[in-house]
Amino acid sequence: MKEQLLLLIELQECDSQLVMFDSKKKYLPHKLARLDEKFHTFKEETEQNKIKYDELKTRHSESENKIKKINEGMVKTKERLLEVKNNKEYQAMLKEIETAEASRGDVETDIIKILDELDKLFVFVKKDQVTLDEYRKQYQEEKKLMETELNSIDTDYTNWEQKRNDLIKKVPADLLSRYEKIRNRNNGVGVISVWKAVCNGCHMNIPPQLYNELQKSAELLACPNCNRIMYFQNMEKPV
Repeated sequence: MKEQLLLLIELQECDSQLVMFDSKKKYLPHKLARLDEKFHTFKEETEQNKIKYDELKTRHSESENKIKKINEGMVKTKERLLEVKNNKEYQAMLKEIETAEASRGDVETDIIKILDELDKLFVFVKKDQVTLDEYRKQYQEEKKLMETELNSIDTDYTNWEQKRNDLIKKVPADLLSRYEKIRNRNNGVGVISVWKAVCNGCHMNIPPQLYNELQKSAELLACPNCNRIMYFQNMEKPV
């Protein structure tokens, strides 16, 4: 009977592993998707300063072009001054130059503010990039581990399934039937260990007399609370 109990314990281990692999097949893809989503969200949030920095660089470039156009316009206006034949036209062109200079001054003031803001943002962008690089490394490592685990599931499942099939051949039909019925009624667990008079399946206390019998008897005994087949296991030592 001791030999049969050991076979059942091994069979339970196979079933527990197969259930675990089925569960992983379902939740690992979702976990990978959540990991990707979390990284992309973090990336977007971290790159906000970079976006502002790029926008300011574009504004700076546009302002520089404005200055260039204003200067070119002023050069042309000054050249036309040489061809003016009356005072009215002359005064109009001077006003035009004055307006252009004022406009250039406003743009130059804006450029100074932009450059100041760019200097400040550059510091943040560098820090953000370091943070993002560190997070990306962590993300890629976690993703690789998950993908490796997901890719190995089918092989592992097949190996444990083969081990189970080999074990079934050694278990008497009536005992296998009993095990399967108990397992199906108890969330996939038909055999459970007991330590210090507590069933590790239902976590209820085992009567003292039954607990003593469990440690000495070669009979297959069932937990009076959950009906799982019990075996004594000293949790302070290997099985």
